[in-house]
Amino acid sequence: MINAASVRSICLLRLSALGDVTHAVTVVRTLQRERPDIALTWIIGKLEHRLVGDLPGVEFVVFDKGRGLRAYADLRRAMRGRRFDVLLHMQVAMRANLASALVPAKKRVGYDMARSKDLHGLFINERIAARSGEHVLDAFGSFLQPLGLRQSSVRWDIPLSDDALTFAAQTLPGDQPTLLISPCSSHAKRNWNAAGYAAVADHAVRTHGWRVLMCGGRSALERQMGDAITAAMHEPVIDMIARDTIKQLQALLGRATAVLTPDSGPMHMANAAGTPVIGLHAASNPARSGPYTERRYVVDRYDAASRKYLGKPATAIAWGTKIEFDGVMDLIEVQAVIDALDRLVGDRVG
Repeated sequence: MINAASVRSICLLRLSALGDVTHAVTVVRTLQRERPDIALTWIIGKLEHRLVGDLPGVEFVVFDKGRGLRAYADLRRAMRGRRFDVLLHMQVAMRANLASALVPAKKRVGYDMARSKDLHGLFINERIAARSGEHVLDAFGSFLQPLGLRQSSVRWDIPLSDDALTFAAQTLPGDQPTLLISPCSSHAKRNWNAAGYAAVADHAVRTHGWRVLMCGGRSALERQMGDAITAAMHEPVIDMIARDTIKQLQALLGRATAVLTPDSGPMHMANAAGTPVIGLHAASNPARSGPYTERRYVVDRYDAASRKYLGKPATAIAWGTKIEFDGVMDLIEVQAVIDALDRLVGDRVG
């Protein structure tokens, strides 16, 4: 057991991905609120550091996976002479497990047996409580319980510079409502189809007088998807794919009226910014990985996917099962997404 009152230093290890790192911010904020006397260090990935690396009151140690084995040498040097009271080991992938071995800590809190993999149990000496049916963010919140804390509310407040806010205001000037489409997840089989995005975008412009902005990263897949959406649209679209930084994207997400996206980092970044999300879920369970604050506008075909591809209802499969089959996202009907957008517009007017 941890003597919570004696804890003066905590190292949090969550390297990736953007959505999960966004969730982990709420743990940091709870610690800062409840135990401001604790010194916080966060070992984090390079891209993810660009999003949250300016959180006040946190020391960041960047683990650059692109450096291969040298990343571990870098981490070893950064940990030399250090000693933490507690390590919150919040990632079970082998890369993270190996990195955690370089963190000197008395108590090493990790996942329960059911959620452990890649030899996770060898790198910890205390586990969070076993639970099923939790959202990922709530699972992260469980890491506070060995410290005698409970995450009863969530807060993000990811810092944004004046430059990022100015960029968003110049890209989306005025107060015209905006549908921001972030069409791609890092998992290609979670992505919807270009024709569907185009139909919803045209509806937003024609029916509601909204403008539409597309965003995305620098991969060939994202560029191809953006080009296909543009080609299928009949109305104008602001194409910002590969034209913003991660902080500028966060500012754009906060300035948008609604965000349309599959299960992805921008989904959770938008939720953290307080922007309603029309989440597209068939390959993953929105109760586990959908927008945390409000799932009223989610289009959920996870159960249909489970029945079609696994032969059983979603209630009969393991929590967190990914149903990443070719064509699974085509279970999401265009009209269902349009209905979600119309419902959101109606709620704003009402």
